Amino acid sequence: MSILVIDDHPLMREAVVMLLRRLRTKATVIELDRLAVVNQAIVEHGTPELVCLDLKLPDTNGVSGVRELRRLLPDTSLIVLSASPATDYSDLSLEAGADAYVEKSLGAAHIGKVLKEFLEDDDEDDADGPTIPEKLSKRQKQLLVMLDRGLSNRDIAESLSISEHTVKVHLWRLFRRLNVKSRSQASHLARTAGLIDY
Repeated sequence: MSILVIDDHPLMREAVVMLLRRLRTKATVIELDRLAVVNQAIVEHGTPELVCLDLKLPDTNGVSGVRELRRLLPDTSLIVLSASPATDYSDLSLEAGADAYVEKSLGAAHIGKVLKEFLEDDDEDDADGPTIPEKLSKRQKQLLVMLDRGLSNRDIAESLSISEHTVKVHLWRLFRRLNVKSRSQASHLARTAGLIDY
């Protein structure tokens, strides 16, 4: 598993890398200082599970980097870490394809909390049918309750204040964790195995 941290400010980049290594010790974290070297990083390390992107890079303008990365990596989680206030670029970044927008000024604890959200364990199971995991994350339990209520991805996104793309990523991981292939299978397993509280 690999994670890209793209920031031209060495100190900030190193701080984010330290946070990521603390949260996911076995991950390969690749540091980049501009967008132009992303293709080479993908060739060397494979498609990343997560990208942390600074908006102000030498070879980007506004949210152009977000658009470029979303085109290049349609299924990868993308977090914008920016010094710019959320009021300036948050909506634009999310519309361009980012999954989250975090102001650097909010500090390590807040940034770490957001990163952890995108790095939930998603161990695969080789069993042929649905499996009941020993433990689900709080977010996974929330998703199961919402699936059981028949909420759409858009409804879930609005309820959790995340993008629809992030909902899809979380559902994909949840289905892998439960070894199911559909919303109805996940909901049925949740009900029969007592995985959700009402």
